[in-house]
Formats: sequence, C-alpha cells, structure tokens
Amino acid sequence: MNSIPMSSIVFNGSYITKKNTGIGVVSLELLNSLSTQKIISLIPQDLGIKGDIYIPNNLSPGQGFKSHFKRLYWLQKVVPKIMNNLNAEYFLSPLLEAPLFENVKSIVLAHDVIPLRYPSISFLTLYHLIYIPLILKQSKIVLCNSISTAKDLNNFYKVPKHKLFPIKLGFNNQKYYPLKKIRKKFFLIIGRHNPHKNLEMVIKAFSFAKLNDYKLIFVGAFDKRYTPSLFKLIDDLNLRHLCVWKGWIDDDEKILLLNECQALIIASLWEGFGLPALEAMACGTPVIASERGALPEVIGSYGYFVNPFNLQSIASAMNRVIEDKKCFEKAFHEGPKRAASFNWFDTAREIEKIIQEID
Repeated sequence: MNSIPMSSIVFNGSYITKKNTGIGVVSLELLNSLSTQKIISLIPQDLGIKGDIYIPNNLSPGQGFKSHFKRLYWLQKVVPKIMNNLNAEYFLSPLLEAPLFENVKSIVLAHDVIPLRYPSISFLTLYHLIYIPLILKQSKIVLCNSISTAKDLNNFYKVPKHKLFPIKLGFNNQKYYPLKKIRKKFFLIIGRHNPHKNLEMVIKAFSFAKLNDYKLIFVGAFDKRYTPSLFKLIDDLNLRHLCVWKGWIDDDEKILLLNECQALIIASLWEGFGLPALEAMACGTPVIASERGALPEVIGSYGYFVNPFNLQSIASAMNRVIEDKKCFEKAFHEGPKRAASFNWFDTAREIEKIIQEID
C-alpha cells in the first residue's frame, strides 16, 4: 500500500456556479470540507470565493451546450498541463469528467446513470454512451453517491466492483434545520422538470386525491422541452389555480418552504441520491419518497414510500400526511437525527482515506 500525499491532488471545481444545484452543491460543499491546504482547487474566477487556480467563467454549466464543450476541451488540453506543472498525482473530480489520453490519474464521483435508464435522442445520452465509458475505464477510482449508483455502474457499464467506492454525501446544517414554523397547506416539489422526475404522475395523483384547499409548489428551472406539457396537464385537470411554479430559489427561501410545507414530494422514477430529501429531513419535514433508486438508502424508515408508477399510491401518501396528527411531531424529532448521519466533514475524511490507501 502506497501513501499518496494529499498535496498531489488537484480538485475540479469547474461545475461550481453562483446558483448551484445538484452537482454544483456537491462540488462546493466538498471543496469547503476537504483539507484545502493539501489540495489544489480549480474554480471559476467570478465566484467571490478563494481558489488556488482560477479558470475561465465561460466553462460554467449554466451557459448551455457551448460551455460544456469548452469545459471538455479545457479538461483535455489545459488540465494535463496544470497537472504536469504542479507535479500532481491525481485529479479529483466531483462528477464524471476528467482528462483522457494524457495519462492523468483520475478519481471521479458518479451520481447516477439516469440517461441510460431513461434514454432519449439527446446530447446527454450520447455523452453517457461515448464519453462516460472512457472516463470510467481510465479512472483509478470511481466514488459513488450511493450503493444504488455503484450497482448501476457495475450493471450498465460493467465497471469492476473493486473500483467502486460508495460514500455518503452530506448537507449543510448551517443552511437547513427546523424553524418551528406553522405548516401551510401546500406540498413541495424540488427539482428539474425532466420525465424521470415523474411530475406528471404527481400532478395526476394530486388531482385524484381531491385536496382542493391545498397547493403544489414546484421549485426548479423551467425547461422548454418538458415544462409546457406540465402546464397543459394542470390546465386539462383544472389545477392552474392550485399550482405555483418557481424557478431557482436561494437558500433563505428554500429553508422557509421546506419548513412550511406539508411534505416534500420526491416521487421520481429513479434517484442516484436525492439531496432535497436529505435537506427536508434536516428541517424535520415529512418526505413522500419513491421506493425506487437510492431514496430508501437516504431516508431509511423515515419517509412515506410510494410506488412512482401508481397515482393512487402517491395520492394516498398525501392524505396520510394530512390525516396523521402526529406526523409533524415525529418528523421534527426523527428527521434531523437521521440527517445528522450525513455530513460533508465525514464525506471528505472518507474520500481522503480512500485516496491515502490507493494501491
């Protein structure tokens, strides 16, 4: 066993933006939790946070497909030169992006294989069919955000089990905690409008449940491919007055909504992890969760589990939350306790331990 000095690690912070979601959140929290005095960080220059090496802002994922291509080009052409100049041993990336064909040893974090589970004719599917297999093959280690994701990588990509290391992610307990707010009559949905998020079924279940004095609040970026069909559905079901659509929101508004809602609904067909479910638990908020994917790993026995393909199952869970008089008391005590077992400090120490023990 060789001990790798942590100073030989370069961290890929190129996915961090001023309005982080998903991978951006994970990237920033990991960067803040790793032993930064031993790791060289690469981050966009306009974030207002300290980094070791600043990279062009036009690599941001929020700039569209062009930025993705620019970031991939930067990874292939610029990063190997940075690695050589620093005499760095490993490139640590919080997503499945890394230099190829340059003999750079990479450690990458996998989040899900949803584009393969639910393929479509798109750049993202081609990306997962062509680029991702190369990354997985050349990476020294593949960290996984759940056991579910590790199994998927083995099943879909045939990644050897000895390369796969499931780790627990975390949440920011300075941002998400119980506020003891009065619960209002709405259910909260956080996430993109992609088909695997199963929002059409949630809307139909809400209509079926006939909760006419309750609302659905959707938090997530509008998508011209998918959002219009959701609007059409709520109009067809005469639910427009009961549905509120928000785009990206800041942490202050998010914690308020999580503490005021009846429950967070995350009835996805599949999740590689499910960060909103963890944040809801941290706030002592009930979670209506899909029984598929990694969500059972995250929330254990805490949630109201549903069959995401069955609208009656989802509708029943909504009614159970409303009718259970001890629901919020139970969630208040058990949620933060369960969430506390997921923290970024432990995640960072586990990653550092894995790196130190690389053969």
